[in-house]
Amino acid sequence: MSPLIETALYAGLGGILPVFVWLWFWLREDRLHPEPRKYLVFSFVLGMIAVPLVLPFESFAYGRLFGLSLILSWALIEEGAKLIAAYIGGLHRRAMDEPIDALIYLITAALGFAALENAFFLFSPLAEGNVLLGILTGNIRFIGATLLHTFSSALVGIGIAFTFFKSPMMKWVVRIGSFALAVALHALFNYRILNASGTDLFIVFAGVWVGIIALIVAFERVKRVRRQTSS
Repeated sequence: MSPLIETALYAGLGGILPVFVWLWFWLREDRLHPEPRKYLVFSFVLGMIAVPLVLPFESFAYGRLFGLSLILSWALIEEGAKLIAAYIGGLHRRAMDEPIDALIYLITAALGFAALENAFFLFSPLAEGNVLLGILTGNIRFIGATLLHTFSSALVGIGIAFTFFKSPMMKWVVRIGSFALAVALHALFNYRILNASGTDLFIVFAGVWVGIIALIVAFERVKRVRRQTSS
């Protein structure tokens, strides 16, 4: 096996295997009525495929935008890609028959995206023989960027879940708003990461973890969403 292929293999395993821990954790939230495994796998794989597909769009934006506008455009591209992956993977299928399913498919696609993105970030230090930096990079992305992708996509899922039984107009308003919020928070995270160090970096990661705790609470609320019937 050539050194390049071996490095790619280690980077892939380092990027993907830890993500399965988070995937297992979130899928347990839907363990009473789990989604078909084939759709979950499809959503995860589509999330991975989205990573190389967004690169030309991000490169195009990089050559034309600067500063905050560039960061915002990258967040928009990535959030849009994850949403499309989740939609093709499971959101439009008959299997999505309860509000919580929206969160499951969007988080699954987001974790697929994060997995391959993590592998890309790990490849460079491993290729240079800097295993320690590779381990540090993997750990930081495990507790930071991976959760950011999960949380931002989950915001869109929450918007879909809470309007599952609402009117078409309400669905569009809330879902567009939740997508815009996801893009804004994603961009804010990237902006703070690029300009943070020391204590500021800890605050950024702490903010993401607070969001994850809020997401766990939101899951419980979503489980109680029911169709309102007139008496």
